[in-house]
Amino acid sequence: MNITDILNSDLPRIAVLFGGNSSEYPVSLSSGSAVLQAIDTSRFLPVPIGITKDGSWFLYTGDYEEIAADRWMRPEDCCPICFSGQQSSHGFLLSPSPENKDAHQSVFLSVRAVLPILHGKNGEDGTVQGLLALLGIPVIGCGILCSSLCMDKERAHQIASSLGISVPKSCVTCGEPSKEELSRIAGSLGYPLFVKPLRAGSSFGITCVQNEDQLFSAVQEALVYDNRILLEEKIEGFEVGCAIMGRNTLSPDQLIIGDVDEIELTDGFFDYTEKYTLKTSKIHVPARISSEKAAEIKDTAMRLYLGLDCDFFARVDMFLTPDGNIYFNEINTIPGFTSHSRFPGMMKSRGIDFASLVNQLIEMEVSDERNA
Repeated sequence: MNITDILNSDLPRIAVLFGGNSSEYPVSLSSGSAVLQAIDTSRFLPVPIGITKDGSWFLYTGDYEEIAADRWMRPEDCCPICFSGQQSSHGFLLSPSPENKDAHQSVFLSVRAVLPILHGKNGEDGTVQGLLALLGIPVIGCGILCSSLCMDKERAHQIASSLGISVPKSCVTCGEPSKEELSRIAGSLGYPLFVKPLRAGSSFGITCVQNEDQLFSAVQEALVYDNRILLEEKIEGFEVGCAIMGRNTLSPDQLIIGDVDEIELTDGFFDYTEKYTLKTSKIHVPARISSEKAAEIKDTAMRLYLGLDCDFFARVDMFLTPDGNIYFNEINTIPGFTSHSRFPGMMKSRGIDFASLVNQLIEMEVSDERNA
């Protein structure tokens, strides 16, 4: 579809953001491509907006398949986007592009809502949500406060603890701590332990440390992604997840909760490689646990979803110990969104296929008369 067709359509225009200035750029391309292909074009008009690694924004008019392959940045398929600065406009300015014959002058593109499919920093952490709020554009997804809190592992754990939900013992350091300080903190937590960037996603910069000899190098790796580092005790057991969909204004019984999934590991932990290749791990949906324990996990996830002010959709990750205790790990406010990702997998197990999932999320916003 060219720019003229987009501007002249009477369908609700739904902007889908993909890419982003983040280490998770490749993951976002795969998710964004899948979401765009799933949108029901008889009901909604997809407006693909790509963000490059250096943070430039473009309206993309090419084939969606090229996005996942990172071949979307061809000049003839991209029109630069500017921000109007007018909150009442609900949209973007398309700048002139000499390579794009449809863009001879600046024109305004209004959108009904934006669905950000951005992972990690500068997308999942409240920054884009804040920008869109300033532009007066509704967001299909978690808001500013929730996104910021869930990206910050320490503060998310503090809120979870205040809800009466167990969290791992941890300690946060700023900058590069001395080896003496690291040794003291690790001694109080015990080995093995995890060293994590405080605000990062997809397990980037995370190391499972078995002894003090590995500690300092693990901190150096984490500092690549954030200047604040979390040292956290390792919870024995396995990871379980819970996909939730629904507005935060709903009562708990109105939220849509997918089947609980379970991550089976052969060794190590569910790092970036395992998340996207499953070389030595498996994901079981539903999880191989009793129906009573699954119900308890769902209830815990629902309390976290509402307690952290999640909206539209999120994936709640927890640990289940051998003695049946549940520990909060983290909330992904924009989880992976391909047909084989965990969030869609949990919803599919409940009977909601990928295309239905995407279009139900959009319908939640389009049917909201407050933003019409």
